[in-house]
Amino acid sequence: MPRNPVAPLMSACVILAVSLVAAINLAIPKLAASSLDPTRTQLVWIVDAYVIVFACLLIPAGSLGDRLGRKGVLLAGLGVFAAGGVLAALAPAAGVLIAARAVMGAGAALVMPATLSLMLQSAPAERRGHAIGVWTAATGVAGAVGNFAGGAVLQYLPWQGLFWTAAPAALVLLALTARYAPRGERHPAAADLPGTALLVLGFVALLYGIIEGPERGWSAGPVLAAFAAAAVILGGFVARSLRAAQPLVDPRLFVVARLRAGALGVTVLFLGLFALFYVNAQYLQYAKGYSPLVAGLAIGPLAVGMLAFSKRAIPLSGRVGARPVAAAGFALLAGGLGLLSLTGADTPYPLYGLVLLALAAGMGLAMPVLSAQIIAALPAHRAGLGSGLNSAVREVGSALGVAVMATVLAGHFGGAAPRGAAAVAAFTDGMAAGYRTVAVAVAAFAVLIVVWLREPAA
Repeated sequence: MPRNPVAPLMSACVILAVSLVAAINLAIPKLAASSLDPTRTQLVWIVDAYVIVFACLLIPAGSLGDRLGRKGVLLAGLGVFAAGGVLAALAPAAGVLIAARAVMGAGAALVMPATLSLMLQSAPAERRGHAIGVWTAATGVAGAVGNFAGGAVLQYLPWQGLFWTAAPAALVLLALTARYAPRGERHPAAADLPGTALLVLGFVALLYGIIEGPERGWSAGPVLAAFAAAAVILGGFVARSLRAAQPLVDPRLFVVARLRAGALGVTVLFLGLFALFYVNAQYLQYAKGYSPLVAGLAIGPLAVGMLAFSKRAIPLSGRVGARPVAAAGFALLAGGLGLLSLTGADTPYPLYGLVLLALAAGMGLAMPVLSAQIIAALPAHRAGLGSGLNSAVREVGSALGVAVMATVLAGHFGGAAPRGAAAVAAFTDGMAAGYRTVAVAVAAFAVLIVVWLREPAA
């Protein structure tokens, strides 16, 4: 192991938890043809049960780690994740697989906030910015790793191979964490159980609406009801938190403009990234004719760019300021998405790879800077909560990115898989329209985010 193994070990935990969000999408064709015989709705929930439980429990999990100790919560999360993976691999029916994916999502939620907290705890003061950069790089690279590793596994194994690979990996990380991670700090505080329940229910309703919108239609009764319920429940959460002596999240924290910038900024970054992930594998397989393994390898420039630039973002912001670095990152992301809207079946891969590299550079520059705004706005003893908030808004952004791209794509191409030149052309036209829509959204929100970054850190 390295002299200080905490950073690579925590990064590995992050990559495992987040990569399962992306990898499962590659398994959909094999799942659809399997003996589970899932319906279309069940296929959607095999993918989304993990995302919903993962996102909804992140903030409570971060707060739990602050109270009970981050190392213990991380170990529990890895154990739950491994148990869910075994249950998923052995699932005899689609309903059991959906439940197993939910269990894995709960484990991932316990893992994520503790990883950043332990990295910050083990890093010297002058290296805390570097630790944030490494952690944010891991969260971004994880999607590319999920595509690559998932493609490699599914090239040679049935869908169960994903889970038979993930569960032992979690157990190995559990053993290494128990051996090398520092004992997490504890900051006893009363648990805000009513606030936790309101926040989880509100997030469930919100994400249900976002995820089901493209499938059912945004004006469908269940979707509108979900958004209405989310508004009422989250409004109740805010009202209660303003009165509580020790709320789970104090809404008054968002008076600090840099916290708002960080939270909205991370949301928008992952909106752009997961809009790309939603169509990238389909584009490379259907329009370019790549195998799942080659399609996974072809996303490599994203990982390279994020790793290269994430390490430099915080030191650069220390020299020139957070605003210019974040603005440059958003410009590269929006510009990269705009350039991707010009790609088609005949686009040479080297050119496509260069655009991915530019887009990854934007993510790598902006992500650590914006995550640092969230962490810096909270006291040190709430680092777990800050990490949970950072991870939660990332998952909301990911769900929004998929929803926006899926909705725009469905307006141009309604088939399950584009076969034939005409269908591929319709698919790439829809993909281009989706990229343009997302690029405009990223650019518009970036203006507001950069303006908020004017305020000095609280």
